[in-house]
Amino acid sequence: MSDRLKAEREAAAERRNLLTQDAIERTGITEEMIGELVTRFYGRVREDALLGPVFAIVQDWDEHLAKLRGFWSSVVLMSGRYHGSPMRAHMPLSLVGDHFDRWLDLFEQTAREVCPPPAAALIIDRARRIADSFEMASATIAGRIAAPRHVLRS
Repeated sequence: MSDRLKAEREAAAERRNLLTQDAIERTGITEEMIGELVTRFYGRVREDALLGPVFAIVQDWDEHLAKLRGFWSSVVLMSGRYHGSPMRAHMPLSLVGDHFDRWLDLFEQTAREVCPPPAAALIIDRARRIADSFEMASATIAGRIAAPRHVLRS
């Protein structure tokens, strides 16, 4: 690797660290908080009449929850802990608008319970963006066009 490329990567890592520290200082988000949110939320999802059957395909919940903690850590704290293709994993599930709406309702409720308001606001914003992205991709695969519905929701 060239010295220039190495320096660029180090500078990018430093910028990412500064953004992460800023998010932590502004919101109080911690890895422990993310872990509690993920555990509580997916416990509710598994019991939910609409979402439970969708997530029944998960074979090893301990492994899946660890992956989800890494995903949300990467999304919110830019930790880089998650290395996967969430879109690819969800596309075969034939998800529709009701799934995304219920997922967000449960997620937002849980985030508000687990997180202080600034942290909940940041995490909920990311969740809405993810829901919109997944919903639009699902529609595209089904030959439909879908606009974002959740980011603007208050």
